Amino acid sequence: MATKINIKNITEGYQSIITNGKHTIIGDEPESSKGTDLGLSPTELVLAGLAMCKVATVRYAAKKKDIPIGDVSAQLIQQVGRSDNGKLSTSVKVAISIEGDLEEEQKAELLKQADNCYVHRMLNGDWNIESATELEYLAEVAS
Repeated sequence: MATKINIKNITEGYQSIITNGKHTIIGDEPESSKGTDLGLSPTELVLAGLAMCKVATVRYAAKKKDIPIGDVSAQLIQQVGRSDNGKLSTSVKVAISIEGDLEEEQKAELLKQADNCYVHRMLNGDWNIESATELEYLAEVAS
């Protein structure tokens, strides 16, 4: 099933109302980019999705393997550079903390599973992002 996001930009800064039809969040740009900094930036939203997927995957794998764990938290740091041909190159550092009395093998397995989460695999996969079209086009495709 396709994932659908609707977004409406409002006139203050670059604030946007982002919804999937059930949940709503606010996105924005930082003040350094002429935004009002009242919501996560687009790159922060991408990192948040990746971090959430990794943490949820650790919890799922622990439950599946009957490994008792406590809190799971993650910190992601993204750095973007430009190669000689002008193409963007992105590096993401990931650190995950898993609370609990775990053996080293268990920790290693859970971290391995985190690196196999759906969003990680999706971001490493092939992307085909079509050029923007009029909104009516997407309404026809979604039907």
